[in-house]
Amino acid sequence: MNQYNYPTIILSGIGALDEFINRLAGKSHRRVLIVTDETLAACGLVDQVTDRLAGKGILFSIFSGVHPNPVQGDVAAGAEVFKRESCDSIIAFGGGSPMDAAKAVKIMAVHKGPFAQYDDARGGDRLITKQMPPLYAIPTTAGTGSEVGRSAVIIVEQTGKKAIFFHPLLMPDMAVLEPELTMGLPPHITAATGIDAFVHNLEAYLAPGFHPMSDGIALQGMELIIEALPAAVADGADLQAREHMLIAASMGAIAFQKGLGMIHSLAHPLSSRHHMHHGLANALLLAGGIGFLEDCDLNQDQMNRLAKVRSLFDAGKYPEKRLSDNLRLFVKGVGIKPGLSGQGIRQEDLDALSAEAFEDPCHPTNMVAVNQADLLSVYRAAL
Repeated sequence: MNQYNYPTIILSGIGALDEFINRLAGKSHRRVLIVTDETLAACGLVDQVTDRLAGKGILFSIFSGVHPNPVQGDVAAGAEVFKRESCDSIIAFGGGSPMDAAKAVKIMAVHKGPFAQYDDARGGDRLITKQMPPLYAIPTTAGTGSEVGRSAVIIVEQTGKKAIFFHPLLMPDMAVLEPELTMGLPPHITAATGIDAFVHNLEAYLAPGFHPMSDGIALQGMELIIEALPAAVADGADLQAREHMLIAASMGAIAFQKGLGMIHSLAHPLSSRHHMHHGLANALLLAGGIGFLEDCDLNQDQMNRLAKVRSLFDAGKYPEKRLSDNLRLFVKGVGIKPGLSGQGIRQEDLDALSAEAFEDPCHPTNMVAVNQADLLSVYRAAL
């Protein structure tokens, strides 16, 4: 097991969960709230945490009502449990959805409503002023990297759209990257979440601006994923591949403080409108989004960046000249079939999707500026 600080304390490797429980026992929390989802509670994975907590005499309550794409009602319900059970700390356990919900619960545990006023697009971060409870994050997927992030994405009631809630103090105090917790993930979830992590690193690296620290982390993150994701999909018990995917996912979230891009803006409405898994949405739009960039009038630095990413792929396994074509091979190689239509998206859905995508806050840091027509063209190409 290794410890990293970026600046969240990251415990990574076999034994990370036990080390975390030992450290938590020394903090004298009154009661910890575990925020998770019904699937993880039902399958017994949460028991790996609660059994260890009980063994150390640490009191806990569980809120397992988080939806796959968390909604405002999840936050209200979780905050109510936090207050009713007199909790003073939070463990986020699961994929990106419980992570995001837990961060929002952290806000609402000590702040008054309405929840929507804390939306970052409305300058809501300035209203997050009270001391919030400690938050510890234990991911069971290698995708969002939310365990080291400073934001939560929640569907708000007023608009039915995803909103970002951001504050530096939402960053978890400790992230626990225990590869054994991800061994039970089915191949299709391993693949989809892994592509999400890849897109985080990729879009961060391609985002404009001088940020060599993010660039270096993003390049290493992509390199790890290109090697580890096919191995993790092929053999879910490959603990080295699982560990490398977990750290690469965290690296993506660290890197994208530089920015994301149009692929994420295109993916978000597919989740809020059609309940598509976020990682799958990214996977289905990845090659088309990069193909769009390749067809633009790019400057030398932009072309060099695309070429640098292309160089990370083994020319023997990925022999195509264009990065976008090799990305298609990569996505196909981890078992994801192309085509939005295969997920129930129709031609008549695309105008509304592109309008919502254009309102999304991720594309302003795309490698090149895009308009709604550009976004619509990528949807059409991915259909």
